[in-house]
This record gives sequence, structure tokens and C-alpha cells, in this order.
Amino acid sequence: MESKMVKSSPAFNIMSWMALVGGAVVYLIGLWRSDMMLNEKGYYLSVLLLGVFSSISLQKTVRDRMEGIPTSHIYYISCVTSFSISILLLAIGLWNADLLPSEKGFYAIAYFLCLFGSIAVQKNVRDNQTPYGAGNQNKVSEQPLAEEE
Repeated sequence: MESKMVKSSPAFNIMSWMALVGGAVVYLIGLWRSDMMLNEKGYYLSVLLLGVFSSISLQKTVRDRMEGIPTSHIYYISCVTSFSISILLLAIGLWNADLLPSEKGFYAIAYFLCLFGSIAVQKNVRDNQTPYGAGNQNKVSEQPLAEEE
């Protein structure tokens, strides 16, 4: 099955970046203005960073598999596991937090907006690249480096 390369529209690119940056900024402003202890703020920041990294990595791995680029099964499982753990850590943290329900919802919505934005931005970056193996952007030279005399 051959997949057709479709580039995303500029409007979708802009909205994806706005979702990523907007979600992260709102989440971080919420942390900054909260009355939480510093270790709690660090926990929620770490959960956000883990979620964004794992969502980007998972999207790239899934896309590689769809395009026939070899990826190891263990790496795919690691991506799914870390993505799931990041969501679970946020849920556990919010469940046990001494926050109003509206504040818990605020953090959850900002978190998932940021995850959506990171996945969409990664998709757009991948869509706008040259196809795998084509062009000179991603091509690695097959010639060995010349030794200096």
C-alpha cells in the first residue's frame, strides 16, 4: 500500500503551534500562580515535560512504522508506556492534590491541549519534510571521512 504525501495547510500549522505553546504557557502560568509547594510544582512540570517528549516520540515512531521505516518493537512499547505513565502520573497527582475541582480541570485541559499540540506539530514537521530517502536534507554521506595527514 502506497501512502500519498499531503502537506498540511499553513492555518493548521499555526493552530498546532498555538495549541502547543498556548497549552504549555497556560499550564506554566497556572503552576507559577498556584499556592503549591515547590516540590509539587516540580512534579507537575516534570509530568508535562515527560508527556510532551513521550507524545512526540510516540508520534514519530508510529509514523515511521506507517512509512515502512524500521523501528524496534521495544522502542515502540517504551514510547507507549512512557506516554501512558505521563497521563497516569497527572491523574494521580490531580486526584490527590488539595485543589478545587475547577483548578484540577484547568491543569488537565491545559495538559491535554499541550499534548495535542505537540503531536500535531510533530505531524506537520514530518508532513513538510521531503519523503524518506529523497533529497539531500536527510541524506548521510556514504563516503568515509578523509584522514588528516
